[in-house]
Amino acid sequence: MAALSIEIVPCLKDNYAYLVSDDGLTAVIDPSEAAPIERALGRRRLTHILNTHHHWDHSGGNRELKQKFGAEVIGPEKDRTRIPAIDAGVDEAGGWRFGDVAVRILEVPAHTRGAIAFVFPGAVFTGDTMFAMGCGRLFEGTPAMMAGSLAKIAALPDDTAVYCGHEYTFSNGRFAMTLEPGNLDLSQRMREVEAAHDAGRPTVPSTIGLEKRTNPFLRTHSEEIRASLKMETADDVAVFAEIRRRKDHF
Repeated sequence: MAALSIEIVPCLKDNYAYLVSDDGLTAVIDPSEAAPIERALGRRRLTHILNTHHHWDHSGGNRELKQKFGAEVIGPEKDRTRIPAIDAGVDEAGGWRFGDVAVRILEVPAHTRGAIAFVFPGAVFTGDTMFAMGCGRLFEGTPAMMAGSLAKIAALPDDTAVYCGHEYTFSNGRFAMTLEPGNLDLSQRMREVEAAHDAGRPTVPSTIGLEKRTNPFLRTHSEEIRASLKMETADDVAVFAEIRRRKDHF
């Protein structure tokens, strides 16, 4: 099987949708609006619309794109009542198939109660659960839920490409540096992110391995982070909760 084609489609102010193509099929993941998707499609026909969660900036283009292309809308079964124009719900137990490609579904609640991630061969689409050097706000869950959801994603192979829902990396990295300035991997990554930011280039995809080395929400074990928080002996969930609290006010 040839490698999947994955194309980044910037939407709104800082959102990313993604076109995934294989063997005549094309899916869009998290279309916040229709127009950029239509431009990016070119001669391709849209066959599927995939939503990681219900928020309008990830599903706002569903109805218009479905009406124009007849694409099938796929979203989390546990939150199907909030996914616009949904045709089929998916869950972790059943997974999903994109033609001949087996797609694993990870249920990753906390940002929303029904959030999912789509795991294609070599790539995971995390929506607003895992960002490059960050994670989503806890709108419908607890710190323990989000920590568990991130751990589920982080258990994927280190070379898995991570495609997240927003271009938040520069701000996320600046925050990470306040907690772990001695992390050499983080310092190197920030130099690369700053260069991309200045040039207007996307900072996605990341990889699971890079996130484990530089994302503070995956590094509650870090002695430097714990010292920065003055939480050397706290449990991991308490450390995670404090990192999230500080990021909310950063």
